[in-house]
Amino acid sequence: MFTLTDKRALITGATGGIGGAIAKQFYASGASLAISGSKLEKLEAFARQITEDGLQMTSEVNSSSVLRPPPSSVVSIPCDLSNLATVENLVKEAEEKLGGLDIIVFNAGITRDNLAMRMKDEEWQSVIDVNLTANFKLARAAMKGMIKRRFGRMIFITSVVGASGNPGQANYCATKAGLTGMAKSMAQELASRNITVNCIAPGFIASAMTEALTDDQKAKINDNIPQGRMGTPEDIAAGANYLASDAASYITGQTLHINGGLYM
Repeated sequence: MFTLTDKRALITGATGGIGGAIAKQFYASGASLAISGSKLEKLEAFARQITEDGLQMTSEVNSSSVLRPPPSSVVSIPCDLSNLATVENLVKEAEEKLGGLDIIVFNAGITRDNLAMRMKDEEWQSVIDVNLTANFKLARAAMKGMIKRRFGRMIFITSVVGASGNPGQANYCATKAGLTGMAKSMAQELASRNITVNCIAPGFIASAMTEALTDDQKAKINDNIPQGRMGTPEDIAAGANYLASDAASYITGQTLHINGGLYM
């Protein structure tokens, strides 16, 4: 029901926890992938891992009754999203390598945390450039081909703090809230062309960063989450796979909050 067989997807920030989980989920669902990040060596190593894991999974189920999509391709495309003059080339290269683009997941982002009173102009601007402006440029480039093919799925990874706010993150919260508004506008512009535009807003997600916290710090965080635990990157990947699939063809301009009840 949620298969992505024959679909072609670009994922930014693909070697991070959430981006990596989305890439693996999409590949397992049958999509061909263009994975992007800032370091080519890391991307290529991850591409090999995705392919090897996928082939192993396919081999393990050959004798079972479970239907798996055939192995698909994974290409690596490094990109510096802070270089706004060249960022749109990422979409062009992905389309050339995959033969087109059906799905784009805007996952990459940065933080430069500081209290608003102390925030430097460069801390504000760098987050705006990468998290908001670069994503606009990528979306604008991607929608051209999608309009011609009359099909597309755009998925912006935002954050719970884009809705709730968070002290020390005025710049980051502004970009995540901005992505939500931008997605709604694009959803209205593109709906007639069979292109959906949605957001996923993760809450606290277990990562290498949260693993560095003390047990007391983790407990305080979990106490504020009704489900009593942090989410996993796979929780976000499942939501992305759904929104990218044909099952979500009538959903657009929406934000899927995946946060264990932290923000309702």
